[in-house]
Amino acid sequence: MTDIALSYAQTVDRRLTHRAAVSECFVTDAVSTGERTFLVAAQLPRTHSYYNDHVTSSKAPAAYDPLLVLEIFRQTCIVASHEYMAVPEGSSFVFDRGDMEILDSHALHLGDLPGRMVVAGEITEIRERAGIPAGATIEVRASVDNREAASMRLVFRWMPRETWQRLRKRARTALTLTPQRAHALTGRLKPAAVGRRLPSNVVLGGVTVVLGQEVVAPVVVDQRHPALFDHPVDHIPGAVMFEAFRQTALTAAHELLGLPPQQLTMSTCEVEFSRVGEFELPTDCRAQLTEETDGHYTFGLVLEQEGEVIARSRVTLTAVGLPARRNEDRAPSTSRGELAPAAA
Repeated sequence: MTDIALSYAQTVDRRLTHRAAVSECFVTDAVSTGERTFLVAAQLPRTHSYYNDHVTSSKAPAAYDPLLVLEIFRQTCIVASHEYMAVPEGSSFVFDRGDMEILDSHALHLGDLPGRMVVAGEITEIRERAGIPAGATIEVRASVDNREAASMRLVFRWMPRETWQRLRKRARTALTLTPQRAHALTGRLKPAAVGRRLPSNVVLGGVTVVLGQEVVAPVVVDQRHPALFDHPVDHIPGAVMFEAFRQTALTAAHELLGLPPQQLTMSTCEVEFSRVGEFELPTDCRAQLTEETDGHYTFGLVLEQEGEVIARSRVTLTAVGLPARRNEDRAPSTSRGELAPAAA
């Protein structure tokens, strides 16, 4: 992708990626290549309690998580904002929309060494407020070990921390919410139901199938999760929402189509955030199958709190090592997903 030498010797300052733990910072270098273009290097972990916790079959080799790629793209945008758009340290970022596509799933297969990612980015739009940059659109394209892997378009904005706090106080007052408290944890689906090993990485409770066409599941928001909650925040973070969308799509693929989650991988993810998710309000995720072609299954999803949509998504799952499914192969839907005890 480039002849420019990038370093993988250590991470950048974790504060540039808004991470508290060094282990959650994956960006190792960043270089400007033009007025609005840049390159970012990232190292992909082969052992991570969240991103590498996936059950696969012999027909679905171990691979880097598409949501790890998405997280690196998010970190890339924050680094680029601070380094190339002079966004002040301590600013609060709001991501409005993202459209990611895995271009080659084989590029994400684990090798004998941690993967070396190169992200080529372009700032395609800078939006201003009162003559000051306040938002941007960045398009990125990544390769892993010299093999093209994924692309994404991200739309986001930033503001002073004090402005964010004022907006949050106003929004919470309008909802008549009491002071922040931990979201109550309920029973979670068994990890295998969403292709996981660890119960702590499951973000869905019991699943309900409506009229054989829609899957609905409550979202379990565990603020003690060390990766999804790298540091304290005042709202449900995007990482939890991305995982909820994926797990609901996987559950829908199994409940509506009879497909095993161990042989499905996320190949596209489009997300639009419309409202902040509050810890005090119950959150539900809904999924419907919208398209099925040659081993690709696309689901339309929404996240709701008390009937209000807080985010929408369109997720495509691609079968790995599965034959094309015929209409008569559709499995009968069950009415309730199997629960495991609430994880500590």
